[in-house]
Amino acid sequence: MSGHSKWSTIKRKKAANDAKRGAVFTRLAREIAMVSREGGGDSEINFSLRLAMDKAKAANMPKENIERAIKRGTGDDKDGAIIEQIMYEGFAPDGIALMIDVVTDNRNRTVADLRHVLIRSGGNMADAGAVSWQFRRMSYFHISLAGQDSDEIFEISVDAGADDVMIGADDIEIIAPVEVFKKVSDALSSNEIRPDEAGLRYLPNSEIQLPSDESLRVMRIIEEVEDLEDVQQVYSNLEVTEEAVALLESA
Repeated sequence: MSGHSKWSTIKRKKAANDAKRGAVFTRLAREIAMVSREGGGDSEINFSLRLAMDKAKAANMPKENIERAIKRGTGDDKDGAIIEQIMYEGFAPDGIALMIDVVTDNRNRTVADLRHVLIRSGGNMADAGAVSWQFRRMSYFHISLAGQDSDEIFEISVDAGADDVMIGADDIEIIAPVEVFKKVSDALSSNEIRPDEAGLRYLPNSEIQLPSDESLRVMRIIEEVEDLEDVQQVYSNLEVTEEAVALLESA
């Protein structure tokens, strides 16, 4: 997972730089509205809302924008358009499977944008179920090791129900069942350990390894899809190697 981790770090830095652009705030606002609609506007009760708000604050999203998004989700803002969360499936070149999580107020626009990017790059959209069987939904946490005790994090995570704890040179990745997400998160929080990333994600059952140059091509396509306004996250079964990440950074 080290290549995946480094690539995620690059994308987090890019997102921080892009936070000045309104498109990033729009994406975050939709996510907040969506989870508020599903679980209510109290972040103490609605854990998904708490995570979405943390992401928004990390991107320096103004407090009033966050509050307005919550009201939109709970129905207190009657002028807000109806939004929905949809998981689309598709393929990038070389048969790389994609799960594309979107939150949108116009699914026709979203599908058109996705189809345009994928077809132009040599990929295509797929029917529901054509890709999803290759993935499993899991809890995921990423923690930078700076100033942290890796043994302590390992013990805390396993005791809370984690399936796998991968300790790298600079970071730790924790994989756990969906149902123990809050338990692991609370255990980390109570020990003053703050993940750089925490959430539910789709992990591939197996990965496809490509030559570094072809991996780079697919990674760029995935980033282009992620840059679409309605897209929240893209999951793939591409094995991201450190060599491919190095190519991305040097390009």
